[in-house]
Amino acid sequence: MLELDCHLTLDGHVVVSHDENLLRQTGHNINVSSVNLQDMPLYKDRLELTFSAGHYSSGADRKFALLEDLFRRFPEMAVNIEIKEDNSQLIEKISELVRRYNREDITVWATVHSRIMKKCRKTNPSMPYSFSMSRGLLLLLLFYSGLLPFVPLGESFLQFYLPRIINRTFIPEKRILRNRLVIFLLEKLTMRKSLFEHLVARGIQVQLFVCNEDQDIEAAFEVGATGVMSDYPTLLSNYLSRQRSH
Repeated sequence: MLELDCHLTLDGHVVVSHDENLLRQTGHNINVSSVNLQDMPLYKDRLELTFSAGHYSSGADRKFALLEDLFRRFPEMAVNIEIKEDNSQLIEKISELVRRYNREDITVWATVHSRIMKKCRKTNPSMPYSFSMSRGLLLLLLFYSGLLPFVPLGESFLQFYLPRIINRTFIPEKRILRNRLVIFLLEKLTMRKSLFEHLVARGIQVQLFVCNEDQDIEAAFEVGATGVMSDYPTLLSNYLSRQRSH
């Protein structure tokens, strides 16, 4: 599965970009929504990885990719699309592309905002979707209250940070997340193998991110994740190959 974020250019193209503002990725303080596709700046020569502090990515092709090109290139690859902005036109265009390329079963709606998720589901209810932030909090409440087995869940994916990477490979901007006690409590509350096993038994996949070291990949699977997200596909592939050979 590919995990990505999308934004809409001024002339209506859906581009793959982690940020709406392009300063961090290109050095130009402009928004995707304020420029036409042909005027999009190139990625920087070297770009620091958000979840691997001090490590940089580089490549010969520095152009931003179109979501449609990605669908053409990887027609059978599952794709998780996070929607970060409340933009009905963006949501509609993504849904249109998903339908055009007949990939509703393998393209996932994702967002932390419940309001945006409602729009996504209304626009294309055939696509699977993940837990929003508020739904994730409700999930924890139901789990600790013992009511979870009796409550129907429509989500197909639970996606969450692996807490142990915070302040090690991932340095958060929010000061509260730099507090070791907060991260300790977050890990104790969320990384519950019995919760994950319950979700998996109900057909819900549990994916933890972003695991860029073998020790983190191993920790994610040990706690019950069915999948992990990584900035290094080869690292993950090699890890899985070694596990299968044992």
